[in-house]
Amino acid sequence: MKVAIGVTGGVAAYKAAELVRRMQQEKLDVQVVMTRAATEFITPLTFAAITGKKVITEMFGAEESGPANVESAIEHIAVAQRIDLLLVAPATADALGKFAHGIAEDFLGTLYLATKAPVVVAPAMNVNMWEHPATQANLATLRARGVHVVDPDEGYLACGMVGAGRLAATETIAQKVFEVLGLRRDFAGKTVLVTAGPTREALDPVRFLTNRSSGKMGYAVADAAVRRGAKVILVSGPTDLRVPEGVDWVPVNTAEEMRAAVLDRAAEANVVVMAAAVADYRPAATNATKLKRGESALTLQLEPTPDILGQLGREKGSRILIGFAAETDRLAENARAKLARKGADMIVANDVTQEGAGFDGDTNIVTLFLRDGRDVALPKMSKLEVANRILDQSLLIEKP
Repeated sequence: MKVAIGVTGGVAAYKAAELVRRMQQEKLDVQVVMTRAATEFITPLTFAAITGKKVITEMFGAEESGPANVESAIEHIAVAQRIDLLLVAPATADALGKFAHGIAEDFLGTLYLATKAPVVVAPAMNVNMWEHPATQANLATLRARGVHVVDPDEGYLACGMVGAGRLAATETIAQKVFEVLGLRRDFAGKTVLVTAGPTREALDPVRFLTNRSSGKMGYAVADAAVRRGAKVILVSGPTDLRVPEGVDWVPVNTAEEMRAAVLDRAAEANVVVMAAAVADYRPAATNATKLKRGESALTLQLEPTPDILGQLGREKGSRILIGFAAETDRLAENARAKLARKGADMIVANDVTQEGAGFDGDTNIVTLFLRDGRDVALPKMSKLEVANRILDQSLLIEKP
């Protein structure tokens, strides 16, 4: 998810750096936008260093302002369309007034008008400014338009006065953002074990049998679970994917290695999500040296790999067990048969021949087949969205 943080010109502007870090801890992609006045209190370089992105400070690119400025006159539209939420913290009385009256004389004001994303503002100002009828009227207007307001705290202010107007605590603002975005901590205290990616079964020292799995679906489940507060164990076959921050990553290559790793850690888990595309067969014998090309046909003898999902189903106990089925025909029939055969609580099935549901894509189209006989068909959505729907459903499954 992408969040724009608008920083306006108040003494509390430095606290926005803490907010950026807090957003990043929840795996949010942060773009900082600063008003000119804000740059008098904290430099754009500070935010650029934290986010690794240019900080937007001008409506139009200005050579003397360097890389922190926008490069085109329509950048505000691009940012407005990309973000899932706009947070303005601190929000000065001046900024609130401009928002309320539709004044778009800088990038932040224009972004506010251009975005359809939810808006959260955290005001910070002198107590008299906060209590002024004009400020309160502007806030009432913004609230009526659906803007979420995080009221300031009371206390000693930078101006030397005591009263309301101090920027709310970082965690208070962050929790409002997470609430508006729908981010949850409903897996706090739970351990989720996820398998992902393919396995590789060696033919000889330079060749192996594998499949087209990218691991993206399993990594999305791991990412979603850790965002929702779970301790996550990710047993992964070979992939090129970045491991989500905070995940206990266990790399493996073969089906046998995956079986050993899963069985070693399964006792810790409340929920096991077997998203890996484990090879069903492996060479009966691995050649110690490279197989040489010959003129005659080569026959390979294959043997079944261990049935990890089936073994977990027989030893499930109170764990919730979720399997996956990548199918090319008779989706419902095959998924239901697998659900019964493996002793799982849910099978997540997709037709990999369907556009938007195949291997290595960023979207998926799945149906959740449940032990109680129900099935839940999901439309095409991002794999992270699919992951959250799977986790949502897992919370509804009654333990044996």
